[in-house]
Order: sequence, then structure tokens, then C-alpha cells
Amino acid sequence: MKSRDRRQGVVLVNTGDGKGKSSSALGMVFRAAGWGMKVCVIQYIKGQWQTGEQKAATRFDNIEWHALGDGFTWDTKNPEQDIKTSREIWAFSQQKILSQEFDLVVLDEINYCCGYNWISGQEIADFVREHKAPWMHLVMTGRNAAPEVIALAHTVTEMSMVKHAYEQGIKAEQGIEF
Repeated sequence: MKSRDRRQGVVLVNTGDGKGKSSSALGMVFRAAGWGMKVCVIQYIKGQWQTGEQKAATRFDNIEWHALGDGFTWDTKNPEQDIKTSREIWAFSQQKILSQEFDLVVLDEINYCCGYNWISGQEIADFVREHKAPWMHLVMTGRNAAPEVIALAHTVTEMSMVKHAYEQGIKAEQGIEF
């Protein structure tokens, strides 16, 4: 593994309406962990329900996992609570980035928070630009990535949906969706 002083940290954004944004980011988590990098995953939306990737991460001593969201909030009954929770998770994320303990940080579903105007894209972009260590890799996922976040990123992938099993009446499948 390259030493930190020889590494160019990249900012990646996975956005769009298609499936695979978090899955792609989590592939990078396991790739980085396999190389011995220290990884931190912070989930903004997904709540306390168990996922296969979270279970797999427990097998690695170099992955720290935080599922901090209130669950899927697009049909929220309490937007004030969702704003409060996302702001708390953002403050926690900032602490983890500032700690410089991690080689890779994943902010899973943070882009949703921008889309709902819970955290501004400008605030995220300004913080990353000013405080992310030059060797640290950062991945941000979720629909509706803010233009400021897209402009900041080195790599942006927009997932587009061609078709989805859910449209055919197939509910989320274990091992595929979670």
C-alpha cells in the first residue's frame, strides 16, 4: 500500500436514480480494507436494520461502521427530526474526517440530505476543500448530489435506471438490496 505521503486522495460521488450507488461505494470499502487501509463508513439514511455489508465489515478490524440514520425518510412524518439527525451525523462525519485516522471515508446517502436541503452542498464542499487531508479518499453517495459537491469531486458517476425489479413487484432481496 502506498504511504500517505505518496497518495493522491480522491473525492468520488455516486449519484442518480439508478441502483448501485451505495453498492459501488461499499465495493471500494472492501477493496481498500483488503489493502490494509483504515476505513470509516457513515450511513446517513439507513437505520438500525442489519445489512449483509455491515455484517461482512465486522470481519475486518480496519473497517469502522456507523449506521446513524433514522431510516428511509422520503415519507417522513417528522422533518424536524430528520434535519436534526442529519446535522448530528454531519458533525460526526466532520470529526471523523478531521481525525485523519482513516484512509477512506464513505458518507453513504449524504447527497439525499442536500436534495432535501438539510445540509447545503456549499457547506459540504467548503468543509471538504478546507479540511480533507490530501491523501484521504472520500466517497459520497445518494440521489440529488449538489452542484457544489459535483464540482468538487474528482470522479462523479451518475447511475441511471433502465428498469428495476421493484417495478415488477419484486421486493428487496437479501444479498442484493441489503
